[in-house]
Amino acid sequence: MKAEWYNRKGIRILTHMLIWVIVLTLPYLLVNQHEREHHSSDKIERAFFYLNFYTNFLWIAPFYLNAYFLTPRLFYSKRYALYVAALILLFGIILEIHGFLFTQVFGLPYFSIMGASIFHLPAFLLMVAISTTFRVVLDKMKADTLAQMTQEESLKTELSFLRSQINPHFIFNILNNLVALERMKSEELGPTILKLSGLMQYMLYETDEENVLLTREVEYLQSYIDLQRQRFGEKVDIRVSLEVPGELHEIEPMLLIPFVENAFKHGVGLIDQPAIHINLHTKNKVLYFSVRNKYRDGSSEIKDKTSGIGLANVKRRLNLLYGDQQQLTITRDPDWFAVSLQINLH
Repeated sequence: MKAEWYNRKGIRILTHMLIWVIVLTLPYLLVNQHEREHHSSDKIERAFFYLNFYTNFLWIAPFYLNAYFLTPRLFYSKRYALYVAALILLFGIILEIHGFLFTQVFGLPYFSIMGASIFHLPAFLLMVAISTTFRVVLDKMKADTLAQMTQEESLKTELSFLRSQINPHFIFNILNNLVALERMKSEELGPTILKLSGLMQYMLYETDEENVLLTREVEYLQSYIDLQRQRFGEKVDIRVSLEVPGELHEIEPMLLIPFVENAFKHGVGLIDQPAIHINLHTKNKVLYFSVRNKYRDGSSEIKDKTSGIGLANVKRRLNLLYGDQQQLTITRDPDWFAVSLQINLH
């Protein structure tokens, strides 16, 4: 996965450098002109000014040492005694360097280790707190990013698995269509096989994409319905209205076909005047899709082993892909089974 620009190493280094420049120089930039003139007129005061300025740079190394070594190695592993000992040692080293600058570099008299400790301890504790917080927040962000990536990969794997379940179910139904045409000695067998080859090409090659054009999915639905018309002829009242949208909307492939398959699976057979009504249109970038079929009350109790796979999978896929941007309604009355689906295509 390509890193965002703000996560690149060079950008992070420049950001840290800019923050340290601001933190270290801001107090001195805020010193008023009178104080600067006063410092410049007194040699000792000027020496203390520069001593404190350079001493502040000593907090940089302990900050990153604590953030990238002491906190993850000792604090996270609950080795608190060793962690505190390391901090005390680190503070002692800082005092030694400060003492060297005090006496040897700037030539100031009367250095007191106790006075220096009292003076620098609050700044040291603040540095440790900020450094530890920085590390904890950084690790939390990394953990959240990893969890999100893992969840996305898990969803992709689950969606791929759901598609692999749908495809064999669809193939099984289509093969039944071919058998029916062959038994009827229909002249449509040859053209039907060619149409099936087009459907298989779409199903095997184009549905590997995350999304396909809605117009392509509608063409697929229309071809499937045409095959079913050939199979049932005038035995089933099939009414279809598929309005191909002019806009280039996209949709998850093989998302609508399970509803149509279910209608032909349970809407024909031992049913008085079987009928299937299918409608699809878009308005204001919202897809409206409905499938209604007559069914015999109680017939849903007689199911084969694959019955319900399509509808169960498509419900799961809708929740995974569109969340609250979709609304699926399934209703039954004594004569009709109806599915209504709305998807926000934004």
